[in-house]
Amino acid sequence: MRNLRLDLCYDGTRYRGWQRLSGEENTIQGKLEQTLSRILGEPIEISGSGRTDAGVHARGQVASFHCENPMPCGEILRELRRYLPEDIGIYSCQEAEPRFHARLNAKKKTYCYRIWNSDSPCVFDRRYMTVLVEPLDLDAMKAASKALLGQHDFACFCTRAPKKKSTVREIYDVSITKTGAEVSISATADGFLYNMMRILIGTLVEVGLGRRRADSIPDLFTQKRAEAGVLMPAKGLCLMEVVY
Repeated sequence: MRNLRLDLCYDGTRYRGWQRLSGEENTIQGKLEQTLSRILGEPIEISGSGRTDAGVHARGQVASFHCENPMPCGEILRELRRYLPEDIGIYSCQEAEPRFHARLNAKKKTYCYRIWNSDSPCVFDRRYMTVLVEPLDLDAMKAASKALLGQHDFACFCTRAPKKKSTVREIYDVSITKTGAEVSISATADGFLYNMMRILIGTLVEVGLGRRRADSIPDLFTQKRAEAGVLMPAKGLCLMEVVY
């Protein structure tokens, strides 16, 4: 049995997210499994490094799957590029170690959230940015973000806590930059809970709008979901990199 790794990207605009859903064909995982099964002539189940939400994008997603077919990786890559829709791109297909698993072996993940912070039109990047007209105080947001670093219980920052699993995660880095009207917020962690990144961004945005104090973040680690920020729209979020 072969174990193969795919490195890929996708525009999540028209998809219901990564995870295959019963009775729903329009997911990234579903499209990949359907296409691979057709190419290889056997049922294929793939595992992704993370289950991005509906509308979330990826520039650096990783997936793995097992198969019996001896088709060379280069040929599998060509066939995937031939049959997949144009909003799903495959960078590479390669043999992996027998025990490699895209999700279980991931050590770090980096997500980036993009905000168009202006009342000027955002026509060409409207699928990939959230528009926010009110000016953001980036200094306040940067000050607040420092409290997110390190290991904490992020239960307050997720909409669906995993059953019987820890909600403790470690954030290694948070970066907030502005180029023209675009504000980019990147975070690297050992893992992210369901909707965690979008709620973290919502909390920082509330700080940037003056609706929440920058020094209030530490108190949230012992609070309920309702005390944290809003859930930001999915379209501004992108999975940038997975480290193994």
